[in-house]
Amino acid sequence: MKIKGLRWYVAGLICLTTALNYMDRQTLALLTQTLKKELGITTTQYSYVIAAFLTSYTIMYAVSGRLIDYLGTRKGFAIFVAGWSVVDMMHMFARTVGQFAVCRFFLGATEPANFPAGIKTVSEWFPMRERALAVGIFNSGTAIGAAFAAPMVAWITLHFGWRYTFVVGAVLSILWVITWLLFYRVPQQHPLITAEELRLIEENQPAPTHSRTVPVLEILKTREAWGCILARMLTDPISYFLMFWIPTYFQQERGFDLKATGEFLWIPYVGLALGNLAGGAIPGYLSRHGWSLNRSRKTTMFVASLMIPTCFVMITRVPNPVAAVACITVAMFFHAAWANMTLPAEVFEKHVVGSVAGFGGAMGSLVGAITMLLIGRTVTVGSFTPVFIIYSALPMTAFVIVCALIKELGCVRVLSDAEARPTTN
Repeated sequence: MKIKGLRWYVAGLICLTTALNYMDRQTLALLTQTLKKELGITTTQYSYVIAAFLTSYTIMYAVSGRLIDYLGTRKGFAIFVAGWSVVDMMHMFARTVGQFAVCRFFLGATEPANFPAGIKTVSEWFPMRERALAVGIFNSGTAIGAAFAAPMVAWITLHFGWRYTFVVGAVLSILWVITWLLFYRVPQQHPLITAEELRLIEENQPAPTHSRTVPVLEILKTREAWGCILARMLTDPISYFLMFWIPTYFQQERGFDLKATGEFLWIPYVGLALGNLAGGAIPGYLSRHGWSLNRSRKTTMFVASLMIPTCFVMITRVPNPVAAVACITVAMFFHAAWANMTLPAEVFEKHVVGSVAGFGGAMGSLVGAITMLLIGRTVTVGSFTPVFIIYSALPMTAFVIVCALIKELGCVRVLSDAEARPTTN
């Protein structure tokens, strides 16, 4: 039996693993105040634990991107998700800052593969004109996982203790691995795909020019690669700030306890999920009404680059905690709509997409690790206001760089040829 629209089931499956990925990493952020009381962990020590995660994350993001291109999405995804399931379980036994740092270091070594693998899956299963939406669906899992984590962590901690929150994440991830191995194949080998859908997926795809692994230097010589990398370097630190520090911000400066955190802090992540979908749906809508992919995507990015700083400045001014939640929700929506992860799939051939995504993610997490330490010091002696103000300048800077280095989104750069091959938008 054939399944119509099989590619959307694939998108849903990689959305689910992204949700599990972010549920795991968000768990510790939500437990900050609990761990301060039970284990005596300070805000500065918490920043060290985050930095341990991002240190290994930085290294393995680049390495995992290359490994995903080498192993393929089916095998590579399964290996890394199984790895972070084991590390999840390790957190249950942590009792000191050092032990948490070790657990987060190994989590950072296993989790980054999710994103180059997800982007590579999109490049395998979706035509160019649908990739922004597909990446939006896949990346909306970050918000779904974070939103689900808030009430889940609060409920499990209040009823069973915080250690069991990590067990739940480990079990769910193992179940995903089993499902993935049973279901996933590339389109050309999948027994459930229709001939019509296979033709759609392969429309305007450049024919593979070689089977060799593209050398790193050959990739890094292209300005398009640096457009993708620099965009991640400037916008990924915002993602890490929103994920790792927003619960602390509301607990420290807005007086939220664990119960209030569980009741209200899922709302901003719904905004993030909707923004991920909007980042693909809006350009898709504009493209269907005569806009080029390049114009529709960059217009969406420009509007988002204006709205994010507006919300960041407002959150430092509003006195009401409800208004603060509304501001951060809108900021998360537009941050997600910026859709930085989509760029490699709109510029490069699928056999190098994982590598480019990996390099960009590695540099983004490197900058993120440094800024996490700086944020920890800043909010220990002061407030979050300087952080919001500084981060307000990053989205527009990234947008200008993308426009300068990537002249045409939707024009595939074929590294083995002299020129790029344009696609139909």
